[in-house]
Amino acid sequence: MNLDVLIFAAHPDDAELSMGGTIAKLSSKGKKVGIIDFTEGEMGTRGTPLKRQTEAFKAAIVLKVTLRENLHIPDGNILRVKENVDKVIAQIRRHKPKIIFAPYFNDRHPDHIDASKIVKKAMFTSGLSKAITKYDGRKQKAYRSNKLFYYMQTYTFKPTFIVDISKYFDAKMKSVKSYKSQFYNPKSTEPETFISSTKFMDYITSRSRYYGFQIGKEYGEPFYCEEAVEIDPVNFI
Repeated sequence: MNLDVLIFAAHPDDAELSMGGTIAKLSSKGKKVGIIDFTEGEMGTRGTPLKRQTEAFKAAIVLKVTLRENLHIPDGNILRVKENVDKVIAQIRRHKPKIIFAPYFNDRHPDHIDASKIVKKAMFTSGLSKAITKYDGRKQKAYRSNKLFYYMQTYTFKPTFIVDISKYFDAKMKSVKSYKSQFYNPKSTEPETFISSTKFMDYITSRSRYYGFQIGKEYGEPFYCEEAVEIDPVNFI
């Protein structure tokens, strides 16, 4: 299935936290959006892989994505090896997205960094005809997407651009709250973590407001690109 946009995330819930509003916006505009998680998040303090998978699919329904899959790479051990790069190449060639999103390449969680580096290498290598990959036993043709954009997780960066998600902020937060095992849940008896307090949810809201303010909107999500991005000044008139 060809996609317009393909988002790679180290763990289930990373994409929702970082760019859930943008995903909802793209889907609402009729774009085919896919999310591929590297791991099942099995190293997480709270929840189980099965529970997180269920939550991930609930979030995908909220955001109306076309596809959600998992590469089943071990959580906490996303090695930058050929096997994992080839898994990502195979997905890029399979879905032929015009745009790819990945975690920013410097972050608090090492898995985010490793996933970011793998996606960059895979995106480039995917365009090389001599790089051989197979899917369902069939040799794939070379393909390279147009752009790679990075989304923000814990560590901040100066954005290349900010997406107005004011109309889609509620969908973003609803998708995040689909992960009842991970975020604030007064009924939970599991240990409190970095992301399970009400302060973390307040932080996600505040950050969205902050980046929205930067572009004169209520809510926004920031992105970074290592290459120049074309802007048409007519859109500002």
